Amino acid sequence: MGQVLIVRHGQADTVGDDYDRLVERGFAQCRALGASLATRGVTVDRVVRGGMRRHRESAEALIEGMGSAPEVGVDRGWDEFDHLAVLAREPYSGPPPTGRVFQQWFEAAVLRWTSGADANYPETFIEFTQRVGGALQRAAESDGTTMVVTSGGAIGWVAAQLTGSDFGAERQAALWRTFNMVCANSGLTRVVSGRRGLSLVSFNEQAHLDGTDLLTYR
Repeated sequence: MGQVLIVRHGQADTVGDDYDRLVERGFAQCRALGASLATRGVTVDRVVRGGMRRHRESAEALIEGMGSAPEVGVDRGWDEFDHLAVLAREPYSGPPPTGRVFQQWFEAAVLRWTSGADANYPETFIEFTQRVGGALQRAAESDGTTMVVTSGGAIGWVAAQLTGSDFGAERQAALWRTFNMVCANSGLTRVVSGRRGLSLVSFNEQAHLDGTDLLTYR
């Protein structure tokens, strides 16, 4: 039985000009997870990361924390959806949004994207889910333990796909929106591969951050 350990990247720079880079807290979150896995005797045979800078930096910090140097590969199927393209399709007028206003705008934009009523995106929600689903299948092909470093949207779809396979598309999309909103930075999700196929056995583990000031969600 193989397993896939799926890690959300560490905290990125939400206030600077480049979200696709970790802040120091993000590096610390990933080092903490790596150290926790090493302490528990978890052996990672290979690492697969998305193609974004925050994925690379998170993978490097995880490996530093583990104190080992497994093989690292890149699979862009694990890249995050383009949130700027999604926001661009949702009309907004007024001063630059911050805080709660931005969150309301973002949630409305995501709802529009996942509804399928508007196909004018560089990547539709269906295309995104197919891309992530393919990446999950590739990661699960190997025996042993594969660690994936990716983003909240991809992790949310893995969870929605594996827990909502008997649901219709609309309910699966609603599940994805829920899972996506609660993914913690450096949170760990476990998927096992067995005779029944792929199963989600845990979602968004955060114990490695207990007793610290490192827990963040954005």
